[in-house]
Amino acid sequence: MTTHTSSSLALALEPADNQRLANVCGPFDKHLRQMETRLGVEISNRGNRFQIVGSDRSVRAAGEIVKNLFKVASEEMITPERVHLLMQDSNIDAMLAQQNTADEPVSVQCERSIIKGRGANQQRYLRNILSNDINFGVGPAGTGKTYLAVACAVAALETEKVRRLILTRPAVEAGERLGFLPGDLAQKVDPYLRPLYDALYEMLGFERVAKLIERNVIEVAPLAFMRGRTLNDSFIILDEAQNTTTEQIKMFLTRVGFGSTAVITGDITQIDLPRDKRSGLRHVLDVLRDVEGISFTFFDASDVVRHPLVQRIVSAYEAHERHQADRDAPG
Repeated sequence: MTTHTSSSLALALEPADNQRLANVCGPFDKHLRQMETRLGVEISNRGNRFQIVGSDRSVRAAGEIVKNLFKVASEEMITPERVHLLMQDSNIDAMLAQQNTADEPVSVQCERSIIKGRGANQQRYLRNILSNDINFGVGPAGTGKTYLAVACAVAALETEKVRRLILTRPAVEAGERLGFLPGDLAQKVDPYLRPLYDALYEMLGFERVAKLIERNVIEVAPLAFMRGRTLNDSFIILDEAQNTTTEQIKMFLTRVGFGSTAVITGDITQIDLPRDKRSGLRHVLDVLRDVEGISFTFFDASDVVRHPLVQRIVSAYEAHERHQADRDAPG
């Protein structure tokens, strides 16, 4: 395993203009704390002299951000939103992703715990999500597809990589006709998103999740209601994607905007669509498999992390389906 030693960088910003420096740092050094959270570094300053401490690539990224902020500070009033956008434009995620080599264990820091991938496939899945804008996790129940996606979403929100989380899935059991169900929009679709909520409650706590939903930082959006939107600076999870149609999944994928990450999860052995409808997830695996910037992680029975019986059940179904396919094959 590769280790990353701590390094430091000393910066002197010229000219030493106190008003411009105050603009860079923000009220009570708010902008510096924002960068520290996102980049995992420590930033201190005395006048125009800055000291940045952290891992090598994080320190270099933070140094570039501070210098870029100083450039624009003479022309405009810097806001937290401007700092966020500048960090996005500086491609810092690509710089930081280089710290996770293929041999290194990957973990995700959430408010209440550190989430680690179990086994090579979960590690690969986490690494893919941290490095790509659109990611597919395909495999049977119990392999951690949804849970790890939510962990990455929470970490992205807490480090201000994104501004909101969007949870969606096709409500195929209701035929996508939600109007007759009681309650408001969130209440109508809540039962279909329970696994996502359970993971959020575990990582953030019930009260905080409720407050974030109330402020629309966490948004519950039925897939059928997403047409026509462009989702910027968001972490979007499409769960149960095997129950999307080809038209729906194309519509969803074209909603992804700048600064956003999308994770699409599903199990192509549990499709609930009518027989005359082709699964959008099955179709997209053929269409997008070789598109650069899109990752695919495939799980199987060996990746199941629930009760041992679940692993045996999945294996039994896989064996039965292979046997059935061999029997139905011509010749």
